[in-house]
Amino acid sequence: MAKLTIGFGVVLILLGAWGFIGTGSTHPTALLPAYFGLVLGIAGALAITENAKRRMLWMHVAVTVGLLGFLGAGARAIVELVKAHGAPLADAVAVAVRFQISMAVICLVFVGLCVRSFIAARRGGKLEG
Repeated sequence: MAKLTIGFGVVLILLGAWGFIGTGSTHPTALLPAYFGLVLGIAGALAITENAKRRMLWMHVAVTVGLLGFLGAGARAIVELVKAHGAPLADAVAVAVRFQISMAVICLVFVGLCVRSFIAARRGGKLEG
């Protein structure tokens, strides 16, 4: 799971960079997925160890960051969609909402895979990724 965590971190970093560059490098909040990705990458790197307790700690940190990323990005997207009251979103807002939804989906998939792995580890079967 540690290598998979690093992979998801890289995907979020790329999403953040794409969002920042795509908005003309004027909206620093577009980098938020990159910050979450950086933390996931660091946690994944620290989880690559033979020490089971240390690995478990860093994977729990990673899944917590993923959950916060899902909740934060998903909540922001919902708020913007509700504020629009069904009207078309402004171009900049529409782009932001797309990136927020993308981050939320990526983080949700990551959290789901982590929960699946944690359950398998608890039952005695090892799921590595």
